[in-house]
Amino acid sequence: MKIIKYSFFSTIVLTLLLLSCSKPGNDFISVEQPADIHPFYTGTVIPYNIAPLNFMIRENGSQFMVRFAVAEKDSFDVSSRSGKIFIPESKWKKLLGAHRGEQMDVSIYVKKASGWERYLPLQFTIANEPIDPWLAYRLIEPGYETWNRMGIYQRCLENFDEKPILSNNLTDGSCMNCHSFCKNDPKRMLFHVRKQHAGTIFVKDGQVSKVNTKVPGMISAGVYPRWHPDGRYVAFSVNTTSQKFHTTDKNKIEVYDEASDLMLFDTQNNTGSTNELICSKAYFETFPEWSPDGKYLYFCSAKARPMPQEYDSLRYDLMRIAFDASTGSFGNKIDTVLSLSDPSQTLPTGEGVAGTGKSITLARISPDGKYVVFCMTDYGTFPVWHHESDLYIMNLETKEIRNMSAINSDQSESYHSWSSNGRWLVFGSHRMDGSFNRPYICYFDTEGNAHAPFVLPQKDPLFYDFFIKSFNVPEFITGEVTISPQDFAKVVKK
Repeated sequence: MKIIKYSFFSTIVLTLLLLSCSKPGNDFISVEQPADIHPFYTGTVIPYNIAPLNFMIRENGSQFMVRFAVAEKDSFDVSSRSGKIFIPESKWKKLLGAHRGEQMDVSIYVKKASGWERYLPLQFTIANEPIDPWLAYRLIEPGYETWNRMGIYQRCLENFDEKPILSNNLTDGSCMNCHSFCKNDPKRMLFHVRKQHAGTIFVKDGQVSKVNTKVPGMISAGVYPRWHPDGRYVAFSVNTTSQKFHTTDKNKIEVYDEASDLMLFDTQNNTGSTNELICSKAYFETFPEWSPDGKYLYFCSAKARPMPQEYDSLRYDLMRIAFDASTGSFGNKIDTVLSLSDPSQTLPTGEGVAGTGKSITLARISPDGKYVVFCMTDYGTFPVWHHESDLYIMNLETKEIRNMSAINSDQSESYHSWSSNGRWLVFGSHRMDGSFNRPYICYFDTEGNAHAPFVLPQKDPLFYDFFIKSFNVPEFITGEVTISPQDFAKVVKK
């Protein structure tokens, strides 16, 4: 009797195991549309060293299976009963590493009452070029009304490890912002601390220091920074910034400058200086950017207007001025690189250009010096809260301008930066829910084309549904920042 009971129990367990591990055969029904997945991925180019792109299948079913395959010669399957697809990291990396430059098909199967159904496969191209292994960003509440719980973090893009560079629970709740790296180098960086323990924290070759960047005669300490390629100089904007809140306008928050100029900071001597051409009361100069050879400082400039009365008439153009690093001095004239501020001017040639009477901000030049990517908005200086903000690209050699339609959405795109090899762009986008800024990554090919982006992958496919902080100023870095948060905090609180 005991033997019979044991055999019966064993049969039930075996049956349940077989049912839980069942896979579709050849009798599935083909569904001529992609499956509903979140986050949605397809038709994009991915780095061979990226963490698994886990996702959730949002189709009704009792079982789910996904097959990752390259030309049906190399594949692996992932099964799920919840619809959450957790991709084994070792199998993922082995497949991607072995098939650089090839296409990967992702076939999704869902078991329903009538049997298995297979949806149209998702397709990815595996890039030959790697992505920088780390990404730095600030995590902050999206409205910017409060900032007492924030931090600057770094995330390994090859897995799901996230570490704090510094959280303000170690600095008495002080505000911190504007982290910046010299040529994506984690050993040469800076960020600001505001309010309590105010100052700029510099890291040079592993040494941490705190500096007051307020120069006599300038309207503020340094704000938006960009490192000169040689690592000695930093160009800062200095800004008197305010914000206002709308109740009926679609752009609920408006951040604007009441005044802004540029200055040059010498990290060797801890001294600042400026030039009357980039520090003029007649213009608002902001968002500095160096050419990769260090011979030009690019920046955004708008004719000064009474603020905040005319905040929606403020439009910035892209300018540049020559620079001699051997003497630390600027040239004697400013060149206009791109002007779209005047509605009456002739529209530059290019694909999908929105028109004139626009504002250009946050210009970022590719490492090869050939392209500049910038935000275009109807007006203003702070694109992250402008729904109409799109990314545009200009070929600096041919002067052609194009809307980067492959990566833009109907929500704000902003805060973009280049990888060290120039093949990847990361940018912030509100496309997922209209409120929170999420980091998206896209491939940028040798012909100057951006490909469909993918959101920063997370271990839990539903991570972004429940995480209520914005990712602010994503920046690629070539390695990990190894200075501990505690060591940073000691310098901040000196």
